[in-house]
Amino acid sequence: MISVSGKNWKQKKTNKNSIEKLKQDYNFSDILSRLAISRKFDETELSSINNSFDLNNPFLKNNDFEKSIELVTEAIKKKENICILGDYDVDGSAATSLFIRFFQSIKQPFFYYIPDREKDGYGATKKLVKKLILKKPKLIIMVDCGSTSNEAIDFLNINKIKSLIIDHHEINKPFPRANSIINPKKDNDYKEYDYFCATTLVYFFLDLLSKKIKSKIKISDYLIYVLLATVCDVMPLRKLNRLIAINGLKNFDINKNIAFKELFNLNNKKNKLNITDLGYLIGPILNAGGRLGKSTYASELLSSDNLKIVNTRSNELIKLNNKRKVIETLILDEIDFQKIERENKDIVVYYSPNINEGLIGIIAARLKDYFNKPCVVITNSNNLLKGSARSVFNYNIGRAIKNSLDNNIIISGGGHNAAAGFTLQKNNLKDFESFILKDFVNTGSLRDNFFSYDAEVSSLAFNLDFYTEIKKIEPFGTGNSTPTFLLKDLKVIKSTILKNKHISLILKSKTGFSIKSIAFNSINNTVGEYLLNYKKTLNVLGQINENIWNNKKTLQLTIRDIIL
Repeated sequence: MISVSGKNWKQKKTNKNSIEKLKQDYNFSDILSRLAISRKFDETELSSINNSFDLNNPFLKNNDFEKSIELVTEAIKKKENICILGDYDVDGSAATSLFIRFFQSIKQPFFYYIPDREKDGYGATKKLVKKLILKKPKLIIMVDCGSTSNEAIDFLNINKIKSLIIDHHEINKPFPRANSIINPKKDNDYKEYDYFCATTLVYFFLDLLSKKIKSKIKISDYLIYVLLATVCDVMPLRKLNRLIAINGLKNFDINKNIAFKELFNLNNKKNKLNITDLGYLIGPILNAGGRLGKSTYASELLSSDNLKIVNTRSNELIKLNNKRKVIETLILDEIDFQKIERENKDIVVYYSPNINEGLIGIIAARLKDYFNKPCVVITNSNNLLKGSARSVFNYNIGRAIKNSLDNNIIISGGGHNAAAGFTLQKNNLKDFESFILKDFVNTGSLRDNFFSYDAEVSSLAFNLDFYTEIKKIEPFGTGNSTPTFLLKDLKVIKSTILKNKHISLILKSKTGFSIKSIAFNSINNTVGEYLLNYKKTLNVLGQINENIWNNKKTLQLTIRDIIL
């Protein structure tokens, strides 16, 4: 079905027999069974819907973890100076803050460094580690980076400085010659956990390390940092990540985390913390520092229990995020979306010379969401070009960027399934675009540009019982998206424009049932035009959500699209 916005919608396929079996085996409702089947939930995920599970460490007997623990334990025993080298995004900052809190708790000599996006670039370069060794570390722990830092590691080895890499980005042979590497994407026996972000790996590492040296820190108090990084790094909320999400949210007490509490207070938030807060409020605020020249702010905030520091950094990050929003809007307004639509390439490669380097990733994400295909955004960086990529579920963009590095198309780069970054010469821009488009075809990636909805439902399904059933497969996020439903034959009976951006409206069914609805960012687009002007009945694609206003909870349909 083609919508008014030009998107091709189809219903997710589910097997009736499988649905009936789930209903019998687990006593699930029809809609709950349908949602679980369409998402291909495994037995543990199915059981987690109505049962609680403890989060066990999956790396208890893992060789890489044991080797890494011995390396760090030796440094702790000798009170050696340790350097933590992180990354400027939420995952890197959260992973770094876990190490900061751990080393502070055992009074270990250490320092940390978060690279500046423009001055230092991404990760552990030889130039950067030359600067770091001036502080005389005996061990450098690289978190959320290091998997492609062969030259930097060789330099450290020459200078007899030990190194540990804890990362989840693509890594190819020959591996960096670090003393130890934890990375599920190595050819190893824990590749099944390649959906973990760096903070998750650091969390499980510190859990084992703290037990080994019998430290008093309760690492589980910071499980929420793992979930924060998982959401912000667009890792799937499936399998163990689902348990991390469920346990992280259930056990989190915001009054015991002054950073989260301060961010909530400053944004006048009073609800219980949820996935949306992590992905759309806290994450963007923390990321703003790395995007706009204050790369250490997020780690300083997440690792501090000093109220003055927390308040100062929170306010500064919020200001930076507001500045980011303004710049982002200006950039998006300049993009010719119709031209990109007409070109209809498998991967969107967008070059603009004057985009702020810190925002190319978020612009790539916006384009990816709009076009439902992998997107790469490239801009000038002194005499070079810098690019950032975001991808859809069926194309590993990190592997593609690593392949382009191996083929000398780019100078440097790395990433994971969903996101990547790179640097290239200006005269290689066309070669890069040609290479990545061919790579997409050669890998046999499906160009499935369909948008999916879960089921067609009656307007009578818009009730609390139905919503309660949907919520049982929460938390929603990557790999477990918020269910989208098709509701037919609705009429707009009242509409109100909010903040010159959104449309609040009442829809009414043929049976007279009223549905409170909202269409975000719909002014000046096709969906908004129909909602404001079309007088006949509409078929609406939307998501049922809970709206909290003045401490009152009501159901609301968030409109995604319209079919005539």
